[in-house]
Amino acid sequence: MSPSTTTAASRVCYKMIKRTLLLCPNTSFIARRLSIQASKNDHHLQSRAKSVPVQLEAVVGLEIHAQIHSNTKLFSGSGVHFLSPPNSLVSFFDGSLPGTLPVLNRRCVEAAVMTGLALNCSINRKSLFDRKHYFYADLPAGYQITQQRRPIAVGGVLTYSLMGGKKRNQVVRKHVRVKQIQLEQDSGKSLHDDVHGQTLIDLNRAGVALMELVMEPDMKCGEEAAAAVRELQLILQALGTCQANMSEGQLRVDANVSVHRPGQPLGVRTEVKNINSLRFLAKAIDYEIQRQVDILQRGGCVQNQTRAYDSKSGTTVPLRDKEGLQDYRFMPEPNLPPLTVYEDDASVPPSADQVVVVQNLRAGLPELPSMRRDRLVQSYGILPEHSWTLLNEDGLVEYFESVLKTTSREPRKVIGWVTNELLALLKQQDLNVSQSPISPSALAQLLELLEAGNISSWVAKQVFQDMWRSSGQRTAAQIIQDQDLGLVSDVAQLHNICQKVVDTHPSEVHAIRSGNQKVLNKLMGWVQRETKGRADPVVVREILQEKISSLEDPSAG
Repeated sequence: MSPSTTTAASRVCYKMIKRTLLLCPNTSFIARRLSIQASKNDHHLQSRAKSVPVQLEAVVGLEIHAQIHSNTKLFSGSGVHFLSPPNSLVSFFDGSLPGTLPVLNRRCVEAAVMTGLALNCSINRKSLFDRKHYFYADLPAGYQITQQRRPIAVGGVLTYSLMGGKKRNQVVRKHVRVKQIQLEQDSGKSLHDDVHGQTLIDLNRAGVALMELVMEPDMKCGEEAAAAVRELQLILQALGTCQANMSEGQLRVDANVSVHRPGQPLGVRTEVKNINSLRFLAKAIDYEIQRQVDILQRGGCVQNQTRAYDSKSGTTVPLRDKEGLQDYRFMPEPNLPPLTVYEDDASVPPSADQVVVVQNLRAGLPELPSMRRDRLVQSYGILPEHSWTLLNEDGLVEYFESVLKTTSREPRKVIGWVTNELLALLKQQDLNVSQSPISPSALAQLLELLEAGNISSWVAKQVFQDMWRSSGQRTAAQIIQDQDLGLVSDVAQLHNICQKVVDTHPSEVHAIRSGNQKVLNKLMGWVQRETKGRADPVVVREILQEKISSLEDPSAG
């Protein structure tokens, strides 16, 4: 579609939007006032506890809308660009002008098939499109094209991990079944103007391609749901089928939550809509579980509702009663034939053009997150927990491997610096890996000095902090030289310091002589204070043990 055609379509759509707003003014403000009042009523239900009482079990299922990474929309040639001027990417079809017909985007079909293969789904060789009817001001046609009867992929499984165990330091693997993956259109966007009491419509997003991934209710809490979505996010990014940037709306989650007594049918569910943050997802689900538990324990009934999560109050608020299938009036899409994909090249008819071949897409699948974790463990000898942490933070694997390329230090000695020292400071200041003031090469230089025995591990951590505070402007070598932090090389000086510590701490020495060797670490700490961390811990331990042992010798003067 030419730029002039798109511009003309945008003008027509603007006039249609203006008429729509005249017909239904201020509807958004009525719904918002109801939500605010409900938020006030529900505020006292906000709970800090994450666990559900023994007599009730929680069940969580997810519906995830992933925006397909493509240059154009699902059924039109309009471009897809975030933050473009309002209504600048709208074709005649996007605005639902009479006489316009959908043309399916092959790239979007391939993306859905690749995602299905990565999630171990069965790919339907023939899938169907349907119309799902509902009235939104930002949905010009009055219906959405989706795949309700026969979606493109079914029956998969997503394996995800989260930290468990008594100390929450063990990787626990869990599985959630994927019911189906379906292709569908996105709607436009409503922009509510509180000052002027009006709602504006932006149709740039209308018709953008989505994959809706429906997950079975196999999860029990917000933490599990957030971990599953994070794993899916990594898979989509590895495949390149979705950029999965939740802050830009490229990945939106609807959570279906219910509670029931063990052994009984599932309870009445509520749906918390359009959650765009993993942290908010976990909080919304945990709050909704506790809200339903409180209602049932008071003898009430949970209503089948669609709700939203209010991040400011930490509560869910009602939006409307939940629709049923009959409310959507599903019907076959008359303007689209069945979508056919082929297993291999041999099954493609000679006359077919623009086909999607499953076998070719399967052969081109990249290394998925689970495979990458296994490779990191096998290649570098690190623990599974470390590989889980590396992949869960964007860019951390690349940072870790960049450090390894420029240092002779063993990977198992490097991993702690990346996942503990570096990651702790990044989280403390709410930074991502790309914003780290300490580059991989700068950290590698520090570790080389430590490996060569020029500084102690205690000093290395102090230097790391100084490098961070200087925003990477000062190297490790400069800081060590300026502050005279090199190891004490005078053995006689170390002997004198150790003797002073032994003489001034008789109770600790007595404990060590009585068999409590852990107290020796306390004496070593005193020596490090005296030397400002510049003593080699191995040498200090040997000197202290020698001096304490000599006290035990009766022949010692």
